Amino acid sequence: MHPIVPGIVRISRLGPLMNCYLVAEEDGITVVDTLFSGVVPEILAAAQSLGKPVRRILLTHAHGDHVGGLDKLAQSLQGADVAIGRRESRIMGRRSFALDPDEPQTKIKGMYPRVATSPVTLLDEGDFYGSLEVIATPGHTPGHMSYLHRPTGMLFAGDAVVAVPKLRATYDCPWYFPFGNFATWHRPTTLASMRKLASLELDGVLPGHGAPVLEDVPGAFQRAFARIKA
Repeated sequence: MHPIVPGIVRISRLGPLMNCYLVAEEDGITVVDTLFSGVVPEILAAAQSLGKPVRRILLTHAHGDHVGGLDKLAQSLQGADVAIGRRESRIMGRRSFALDPDEPQTKIKGMYPRVATSPVTLLDEGDFYGSLEVIATPGHTPGHMSYLHRPTGMLFAGDAVVAVPKLRATYDCPWYFPFGNFATWHRPTTLASMRKLASLELDGVLPGHGAPVLEDVPGAFQRAFARIKA
């Protein structure tokens, strides 16, 4: 468990390569993504250390490394709200890979495991889920969402970007961690979402993969864009 700022902690696997996060709200904890089932005891222990119960499970998207612990965590909590973006909910659990007419007609990529847990709350851009503002960041998947913690300026980015070893586009992963390159649905849309995030006033970027970016966030984005153009 790695504290980020007061009330936000990160749980990681493989060093900083795989992350989920806990956010302390007034009434309890929101877990952002779940990694895998083996991490669930650590999530519950982290919540206990924060002195609050887990009330909500919030998902950035439905790839297996983000929803793999969902069923076990939801079963352990019995009653926690489960939320995901409305568009992404159609893909979750392999329900439907059909694309909308106005979406790029590119095959959806990545591992989507079957999950028994259904989302209770479906989110749209501009919604607030507790203290987290919903920001649509499609590209890695059609319905990917990021979440901005307004009280601290921390962005839970999921796979809208990665930070391996520095902030990068999800499809610009290094050779030793290439999974984002293979699992990204549509690169131009991913880049557009990344530019959207770069336009926000952020104090930190908390990615699903890689170490948190807590200093010079605008510069980190600029360097990531320069890498793509190089």
